[in-house]
Amino acid sequence: MVDHSSAEPSSDDRADPLREPLLTVGELDTMLRRGGVTLLDVRYVLGGSAGRAAYEAGHVPGASYVDMATELADPPGDGRRGRHPLPDADRFAAAMRAHGVRAGAPVVVYDADDGTSAARAWWLLTYHGHRDVRLLDGGFAAWEAAGMAVSTETPTPEPGDFAADPGHLPVVDADGAARVGREGVLLDARVTPRYLGEVEPVDPVAGHIPGAVSAPTFDNVDAAGRWRPAEVLADRFVDLGVVPGHEVAVYCGSGVTAAHEVLALRRVGVDAALYPGSWSEWVSDPSRPVATGDSEAT
Repeated sequence: MVDHSSAEPSSDDRADPLREPLLTVGELDTMLRRGGVTLLDVRYVLGGSAGRAAYEAGHVPGASYVDMATELADPPGDGRRGRHPLPDADRFAAAMRAHGVRAGAPVVVYDADDGTSAARAWWLLTYHGHRDVRLLDGGFAAWEAAGMAVSTETPTPEPGDFAADPGHLPVVDADGAARVGREGVLLDARVTPRYLGEVEPVDPVAGHIPGAVSAPTFDNVDAAGRWRPAEVLADRFVDLGVVPGHEVAVYCGSGVTAAHEVLALRRVGVDAALYPGSWSEWVSDPSRPVATGDSEAT
């Protein structure tokens, strides 16, 4: 494990995807004043409506709205790839080009506050080879709270040149997730009652993948949706069993909020794999074992 969690990166590190992936409102304001930044609004509510209405009511000036269901995921189909399958690489790249994403220019993503949906865009762009993607700490709520300008104008970006090159971040499939649950550290990023199998508001089966550890991704941020300091996150993940030499993978319900956990781990120097299909894919096959509470799988 390499520690990338220390000081703010220098200008020489700007193309390094392993550097600090967050930026503050002040840093974003400075970048926007300089120009050349592609800004993506990724507001979305799990199980609720898309965030376009919120975007149209007000957004960071120059931001384009990115839709979770149609641009950051493929249709779910028969469920065997989960509720939010990774998008086809060429289709994803075309969507990003339409929003002005360029290979050599920085991209900043944000959502309402905590980054749990914006992290999906961060993950996809980084996975597909973009080397300068940052996430706004605190999202649009932080931007508004700082008294920054808000726009209702929808920009028409100049088409970008981004081309997808998959494979720049690790992934595991269902078999890989099961193996990490046995041999490494498999983190379940959902809220604890879902992990325990006490409730399941979305998927048809409650519980968790055998061997997984409950690690709600919402614990990576505070009540205002601001990210906790890297040293706090480092202690948290050590307590969860993440230590040098152990393979780490993360899943959630459908692979969206798990990207937030991957980003949190990236902040402390851990290159964790994402299980994109996550729990919704896992339970699509009734032969796969399910664990509840602290019990063994059934």
